[in-house]
Amino acid sequence: MASKIHNELKTVRDVIRYAVSRFNDAQLAFGHGSDNAWDEAVYLVLSTLHLPLDTLDPFLDARLLEDEKKKCVSLIELRVKKRVPLAYLTGEAWLQGHRFLTDKRVIVPRSPISELLAEHLEPWVDDPENVQNVLDLCTGSGCLAILAALAFPNAQVDAVDLSDHAIRLAQRNVDMYQLGERVNVLQGDLYAPLEKQRYDVIVCNPPYVNSTTMAQLPSEYQHEPALALAGGDDGMDIIRTILDQAATHLGDDGFIILEIGNEYENFMNAFPALNPVFLETAEGDDSVLLLTRKQLQPR
Repeated sequence: MASKIHNELKTVRDVIRYAVSRFNDAQLAFGHGSDNAWDEAVYLVLSTLHLPLDTLDPFLDARLLEDEKKKCVSLIELRVKKRVPLAYLTGEAWLQGHRFLTDKRVIVPRSPISELLAEHLEPWVDDPENVQNVLDLCTGSGCLAILAALAFPNAQVDAVDLSDHAIRLAQRNVDMYQLGERVNVLQGDLYAPLEKQRYDVIVCNPPYVNSTTMAQLPSEYQHEPALALAGGDDGMDIIRTILDQAATHLGDDGFIILEIGNEYENFMNAFPALNPVFLETAEGDDSVLLLTRKQLQPR
């Protein structure tokens, strides 16, 4: 059967069409870098063939060698039959035009906070060059820490995660961007490794998925470590600790950018006294919020 498929597929166009058909027929769940079958198919094929990811047209009718077809079809079948996120199959993910190494033991880079960092957190940051210290809690692959270092050229960035696998991957990504002198990767439970350090900005994509949703996640998301996703019954278990201690680690004019995904109602129920500013991203206008140190200080 496999050899018959290989014989029928001649060109890049053929393989992309085949992938789109397979993905749609299998009703895959997307959200780890793309949100539709076409984009994912194009990325899979171009990445596998080591072609420029932003230049499809010149190669559409290029004929493939037999081993190239085998590689593409093999990944297509893995994506369909195992429901593995494509980033784990290719070993990389792209966020705001930047490449990050991935590992199946670490959450796939995709936080909408990256959009805000690409805009230098305007208007909340007046001058990106004045930001001196940034903390990325629950850093995972280190993607937000790296994007923060790129957005704020004079900042020292601490990147913290509890997972040993995440710390190792984050360090690999930091090294790939040659940011070792500015991004410090630390292993520990939230603020534990930081002592009394205070920051101008904290960014955080914590585990926030509530237990009911966790039990209903599509197979693709179940391939990711539960440690990076599960936030307890209402999704707020870890967020409670993060916000309870945040003021201690923020400068006088500091603020925290926090991702809460689809947990708006649970957040508002858990923190009725807070009045966060919700920041608009491609995910919507209620999945990322901002709180200042003044708002988080005990009254």
